Formats: sequence, structure tokens, C-alpha cells
Amino acid sequence: MKYTASRLSEGNKLFPAEIMIEKTGLTIKIPGLFSGDETSVAYSSISAVEIDTPLIGFSTIRFFHNGNKVEAHGFSKSDVKEIKAAVENARNQ
Repeated sequence: MKYTASRLSEGNKLFPAEIMIEKTGLTIKIPGLFSGDETSVAYSSISAVEIDTPLIGFSTIRFFHNGNKVEAHGFSKSDVKEIKAAVENARNQ
């Protein structure tokens, strides 16, 4: 399953962030004009998932794994809730 951030959100005008949910883990792509960042994280290494859903605006999701934090912004509230639920279900299996 693939989730793409809104182009209307801050920092995603030209190159929106993407989160891909796979069988063994997830991949987070934060593209940029001259460089980008792509992180693959196994479900077993994720220690926590945080979501920030403001009343108005776009949501942010954070993944904590092996002492690192990966953050993506610009998703709808329903998308971040689905992503968090999918990750927690995969971690519990």
C-alpha cells in the first residue's frame, strides 16, 4: 500500500513524501530538489509510532526505530491513522 503526502502541504510542493507499507517493513521517501532521503524500516525494529493530527491542516507521522527518528509531514488524518494501525498490527504478529 502506498500513501503520498498532499502537494498543498509545506515542504511537499514539488516532491511529496511517500510511505510504502510492505510485508516485512515500510519505506519512507522524503524527496528533495538536489537530494532525497529514503529509509527502509523493518517492523521488528520499530519501537513507537507517533502521529500529530491538528484540527486544521495536514498531519505528521513519526517512526522511532533503533534510536533513530523518521518523520513525514503532509498526510491526511485518515492516512496517518491507517498507517499507524497497519504498522502496529504488523508489529504484533
